[in-house]
Amino acid sequence: MDIAVLGSLIAATLATGLMAGLFFAFDVAVMPALERSPDPTFIAVMQRINVVIVNGWFLLGFLGAPVCTGLALALHLASGGGAATAPLTGALAAHLLALGVTGGVNIPLNNALDRAGPVEQIADPTAVRHGFEPRWVPANRLRTLLCTLALGCLAWALVQH
Repeated sequence: MDIAVLGSLIAATLATGLMAGLFFAFDVAVMPALERSPDPTFIAVMQRINVVIVNGWFLLGFLGAPVCTGLALALHLASGGGAATAPLTGALAAHLLALGVTGGVNIPLNNALDRAGPVEQIADPTAVRHGFEPRWVPANRLRTLLCTLALGCLAWALVQH
């Protein structure tokens, strides 16, 4: 059982680190670069990103992080609990909140951007961008914070384990 707990904890930590890093990269590089771009360029790039990011590698990290964290917590509790219970619980809570932000804010905004159609056919790209960027960017920052918090909790759980 100890090997299963440790394995799931390591998998959760790695997947969480990848997701925190991905969201952080958007915060510090992708979105600041696009912020300086004309509206049609911004829209076209984000529409392309929203299509290509939905792939197996992304989903493995995005869904694997909370699933492995939940598994690590369940296995930890089944083996008697202990000092890692609190950080594992904190990590799972942070993941669930990040999923809520993604499902409640980022995905609906991505879908609305997609429904706007091809950028060359959008009558008012400025309005489309302003319906997206001012809400998507802070939501992504919140996801970054939550995933980084989950990563810290998982690191703490590894030390406790």
